[in-house]
Amino acid sequence: MMGKNKTTETERSVIDFINTAPDEAKRKDALELLKIMQEVTGFEPKMWGSGIIGFGNYHYKYESGHEGEAPLTGFSPRKDAVSLYLSSSFENKEELLSKFGKHKAGKGCIYIKKLTDINAEILKQMISLSVDYLKKSYPSN
Repeated sequence: MMGKNKTTETERSVIDFINTAPDEAKRKDALELLKIMQEVTGFEPKMWGSGIIGFGNYHYKYESGHEGEAPLTGFSPRKDAVSLYLSSSFENKEELLSKFGKHKAGKGCIYIKKLTDINAEILKQMISLSVDYLKKSYPSN
């Protein structure tokens, strides 16, 4: 029996959560990201766990037997940086990241300080490609 996934969809208000961000600039960026991700994915934003704003969802199952639900894409306005949750691999990822602007990349996350540091059009392409990749990799059963 696997442990329950901590990050699950909740009923918490996304706007209430954004309003808890420590500064005005973070709140503004979060509202702008909401618009971008909603526009690109066509999904309503939902809270996942205590600090992730997710769009859409998919069911994953690893070879280890671990499985669960996760948002197709999302973000979290953290204190130090905004975490963008995209697939760890999607078409043209490295090329797009090279034109993306100021960021740090982790395995399934891209960290940015503020939206003005990045190219929003590249972000839209990356969200779209990432969502497509996940939909193909984890078709609804």
